Amino acid sequence: MLVVSVPSSDNEIGGQWGQQALSRIKNAIGRVESSWRPASPDEGFEIVRRRLFQPLGGDQFIARDAVAHAFSEFYGSQQQEFPSECREANYERRIKMAYPIHPELFDRLYNDWSTLDKFQRTRGVLRLMAAVIHSLWERQDSNLLIMPATVPIDDSSVQFELTRYMEDQWVPVIEKDVDGSNSLPLTLDRENPNLGRYSASRRVARTIYMGSAPLQKAANRGIEDRQIKLGCVQPGETVATFGDALRRLTDRATYLYVDGKRYWYSTQPTVSRLAEDRAGQLSEDDVEDEIVKRLRKEANTRGDFAKVHACVSSNDVPDDREARLVILGPQYPNTAKDDNSKARKEAANILECRGTSPRNYRNALVFLGADATRLKELDQAVRQYIAWKSICDEQKTLNLDQFQTKQAETKRTNADETVDARIPETFQWLIVPGQSDPKGNIEWTEIRLQGADHLAPRACKKLKNEELLMIELGDVRLRHELDRVPLWRGDNVGVKQLAEDVAKYLYLPRLRDQDVLVEAIREGVARLTWQTETFAYADGWDEQKKRYKGLRAGQSIRVLVDAGSLLVKPDVAAAQMEADEVAKKGGGAAGGNGGGVGTGGRTPPSDGPGKPGIGPGTTGGGTTTPPPIPQPKRFYGSVKLDSMRLSRDADKVAQEIVQHLNALVGAETEIILEVHSKIPDGASPELVRTITENCRTLRFENYGFEET
Repeated sequence: MLVVSVPSSDNEIGGQWGQQALSRIKNAIGRVESSWRPASPDEGFEIVRRRLFQPLGGDQFIARDAVAHAFSEFYGSQQQEFPSECREANYERRIKMAYPIHPELFDRLYNDWSTLDKFQRTRGVLRLMAAVIHSLWERQDSNLLIMPATVPIDDSSVQFELTRYMEDQWVPVIEKDVDGSNSLPLTLDRENPNLGRYSASRRVARTIYMGSAPLQKAANRGIEDRQIKLGCVQPGETVATFGDALRRLTDRATYLYVDGKRYWYSTQPTVSRLAEDRAGQLSEDDVEDEIVKRLRKEANTRGDFAKVHACVSSNDVPDDREARLVILGPQYPNTAKDDNSKARKEAANILECRGTSPRNYRNALVFLGADATRLKELDQAVRQYIAWKSICDEQKTLNLDQFQTKQAETKRTNADETVDARIPETFQWLIVPGQSDPKGNIEWTEIRLQGADHLAPRACKKLKNEELLMIELGDVRLRHELDRVPLWRGDNVGVKQLAEDVAKYLYLPRLRDQDVLVEAIREGVARLTWQTETFAYADGWDEQKKRYKGLRAGQSIRVLVDAGSLLVKPDVAAAQMEADEVAKKGGGAAGGNGGGVGTGGRTPPSDGPGKPGIGPGTTGGGTTTPPPIPQPKRFYGSVKLDSMRLSRDADKVAQEIVQHLNALVGAETEIILEVHSKIPDGASPELVRTITENCRTLRFENYGFEET
């Protein structure tokens, strides 16, 4: 303690002496105060560098400037990933001042760690950085700068400096969720090569710890995701990799909290531990059920397929002519180029049979299977989703606080989005049956799909590009297929028969539906060069007159897919048409459309091409026969439908019968549906009331229940 005695006299000498003494005291106290004022982060740069590093010299200045410029350019090119202050020119100057330490590490130490009791702002930073630099030098660390992510928290001396001012509970937190030989980040880096390449999980965990551990009692806890990336990523590295590491950490860490875009470690376990335990306890059936539910939801988006069937047995895939996609269940994964994979075997089973019956229309099916490797990742994501969903459903029972409830809801949403994203990544194998030789064995083509679209539209796009599914078929291409196989039955082929052939045989083009074939036929018949490139069309074959009925070519027609309609070889059709013209010019009636021509198929032998036939419509002298027998004017019919397959059977009746009747000009078709049901045990009053009300709503003309 300094004691100053000043004379009480008012003389001039005493006053001067007093003023000099006070000035000396003020200067001394000022020097003491200045030496104890806490250093700012920028001043700390120079203090640490002078105390812990040798002065730069020679080429070291060039290296420093190159590193600073590289970081500045990197932050400028990825502006959306880093804080805005990194893009300012002043930040490059700060990097040069702090070199070889990143300014972000100084900011965390001087702004956050200095708030701890007993942590001396300058001396504490020096002690910590001395331990960090010594550990990194021993490990021969080659990073461009010392960043929060490169602080070796697993080193005992560094860990001591980071925990000596904090609660004792932090040591197990560090060993489990931050850094150490048995820590979660190290496990994640080992499990995922993309993360392990950069030690991304460890670097993210270290950065979060350095930015959040000393601020547990602050009102605004944690560190933002952009600040985390600033403390982790170096030029030349992929920012998204560290984002993936952050997501995986939040999914599995016990002490890592997340609130929106802010992350922090705490000494209290999170609900993540509960979610992890529940995810591990789920059975394979629970996981498969969730995947199946999502795949069946995916099946609602059909693309160009007539129907998409997800996770069904062979009995549940109808044997119809329209193109269908069958999504195989998760229990049938596919391994590339493996003929014995579960997916290949199940696809072959569905292709060959429908239940216990052989399948007819095999060329209407393609299959989509899961990749065996990606299926494991999907399994993990589904487990996380189910676990978090169960926690959200039981939040009152678990007595979750407001933050934990919000965290659980955020995790559930993220897990749900992750599962949706991994579904198309997992179900990526198109398995397509085919035959290059009509007499050869079935050949399976595997095509890997890419993209994140819905499964069916993505499959359609790929199949169309590879011409394995056709939504348009050229008329000349159709003629080529007719001749190549051949598909002709003699001189003609039935349109209905052709539609069945295309859906049956794997060596033919796979069409979306019969409308594609109908359009190709219509274009082929309308083509003016039909005699050399396509074919003719006939409404049927007249067995008595030995000729084609309604033979047309070179004009627009309406094509019917029925038992009578025929495609006719162009030379045969041209011969009949020429015979008709000769008959007309000769003055004789050629019996409708002329004499019969052609040989083979449904067409019997005639006197030769271009020669009029002698049939029931004419006599040797050209006399006209009596008018034809009147055609029937009314149709009636009844059929029993399978009550368990009512929609299917009724649809077939509509397509095969009603459609053709309605196509007739002026036709009036009436359909009456009768329902008869025998109920051995009787109907309850509730059932009687329900059915009666429904009949009234549906406007049944007659309905009721009987006691006998």
